[in-house]
Amino acid sequence: MSDLPLTVANLNLGRRKGNRVTMSAVAKRANVSPSTVSLFLRDPDAVSSKRAERIRKAIADTGYTINRLAGALAASHSRTVAVIVPSMVNAFFSETLQAMQDIFEERGYQLMISNSNYDPEREMELLRAHLSWSPAALVLTGNQHAAHRSMLEATGIPVAEMWELGDEPFHLQVGFFHEAVGAALAEHMHSLGLRRFTYIGVRMHLDHRARKRAEGLRAWLEKQGCIVDIIDLEENISETVLTQIFDQLALIAAQPQGLCCSNDVLAIAALFEARRRDIKVPTELAIAGFGDLPLSKLSVPSLTTVRPYPIEIGRTVATRLLQWIETGTLPARPETIDLGFELIVRESTRQ
Repeated sequence: MSDLPLTVANLNLGRRKGNRVTMSAVAKRANVSPSTVSLFLRDPDAVSSKRAERIRKAIADTGYTINRLAGALAASHSRTVAVIVPSMVNAFFSETLQAMQDIFEERGYQLMISNSNYDPEREMELLRAHLSWSPAALVLTGNQHAAHRSMLEATGIPVAEMWELGDEPFHLQVGFFHEAVGAALAEHMHSLGLRRFTYIGVRMHLDHRARKRAEGLRAWLEKQGCIVDIIDLEENISETVLTQIFDQLALIAAQPQGLCCSNDVLAIAALFEARRRDIKVPTELAIAGFGDLPLSKLSVPSLTTVRPYPIEIGRTVATRLLQWIETGTLPARPETIDLGFELIVRESTRQ
């Protein structure tokens, strides 16, 4: 996919800065002996509450993580790459992981993969667990990791954020701007002469990428004086929930003319429900999704959607990280690669 637009902020590489925070450094900061820190890590209850509190604070301040492989490896890291994704079943992330695995395995590296289920606290727990095994690099999904910065900077390993671009990257960001996805859908729907819209997403208080797409769509349409309602479902889509949503929409005097969904699965379910209610798509209700899943072009009518580039995201992340892992360097400045996306217009909005 060499024809995709790449925006690279900086390609200069520098020597890796900083070393892993040691137990001695934690002990010094907590004003205890290294053996006390070691005892605390093995059995927190064996240390007095005052000392335990000082050690906990020192660990948080320094970003210390247990190195389970210290003394077992001559190298400073293992031949593993830690990856945390929000969902194992999401087809987007599966394709990205497969592309990454193919490249890393060719060079003798294995992926350690965990699923955060869109939970920031669980992501923090998984992050600590992965770092305790001294991975050669770390890959996170999204760019909402300011709370982890001190911990990540203390490791001295390359850190990549994927599937989203935004402020203050660590070493590498590869993906696209989700607000721009929402704006592209909004512009397309508006060009059809539609003026009343609804956006439906799932758990958008946790899935901030879906929320950003909703915000991008609403911001663009409200500038045009259009009506936009956003529905945030608390659970994965089911026939009962979707029926209730369409019941609610039917009670609104100014019923929506355009329905955008946070993913293709939700949008295809909406197509089924519209057909069950004899709502004509797209003449009475235009429907669009996100993801360009294989079923999107097979649905009746075929689904308008946005195509990201999950395979290219995985390949780009793996290729960049391998450069830094094998040369023992980090980029002098964070690198940002915008792979963009493509709006795929099909029958569900083609009037």
